Amino acid sequence: MKLTVGMAVYNDFPGVFFSVEALRLYHDLSDTEILVVDNAGDKRLKDWMDYWLKDLGRYVLAKEISGTSYPRDRVFREARGEYVICIDSHVLLAPGALEKLWQGNDLIHGPMLNDDMRTCILKMRPEWRAQMWGVWDDVVPVGLIPKETFEIEMHGLGLFGCRKDAWLGFNPGFRGFGGEEGYIHEKYRAAGRKVLCLPWMKWVHRFGRSGNYSLDMGDRVRNYLLGFKELGKDPKPIYDHFGYQMVTRINEQCGGK
Repeated sequence: MKLTVGMAVYNDFPGVFFSVEALRLYHDLSDTEILVVDNAGDKRLKDWMDYWLKDLGRYVLAKEISGTSYPRDRVFREARGEYVICIDSHVLLAPGALEKLWQGNDLIHGPMLNDDMRTCILKMRPEWRAQMWGVWDDVVPVGLIPKETFEIEMHGLGLFGCRKDAWLGFNPGFRGFGGEEGYIHEKYRAAGRKVLCLPWMKWVHRFGRSGNYSLDMGDRVRNYLLGFKELGKDPKPIYDHFGYQMVTRINEQCGGK
């Protein structure tokens, strides 16, 4: 198997339906599998995949740990493809996005199309805003997307990928929503690898409804603390952004880890 297109889902059968059917309609899926990792346990989704996608797709139930990191990590662990692209269950890939793959052990992304389909976002910049690390950056007309692969600092994880055996994994302590962007990119750079944007791998993300994960601020702060500690980064920016009392309390609750 050459390629796995995997998606982590939590209570979003409509999103999976349209993402999967768009893949089948607009892309050559020769030597490709579609893998859905369900973090909630949706019988309707499982039954649909078992009936309509039994020759192309696989359904994996993975609700032991609730959060975005665990099912995304399982996408790479469960994948049978040599290359893995992980998308949100409400992401659509533009025609041509799967026409060619990439070389090396780097982490890859692609330009995110805005809803006007005339402009796109090439990357994020490492900046704190609205309780998140990472701000959308570099909005350009679609016609001005660089022709060649280029290096970026970070990007949203609506679409990302790497070779299966080059996956470095999320911190196993992550829970809930938040803390992944920036962290996983720094992890690849710390390992001597790059974060790349592939100009042909364009995608669009549905922001109106993006699943029902609990947006617990305690989980988010804890994830940032764990990620910064793993990377050997100074946690002061976390305290500055979220407030000393909150971060201190959460840090104490998780044993100062």
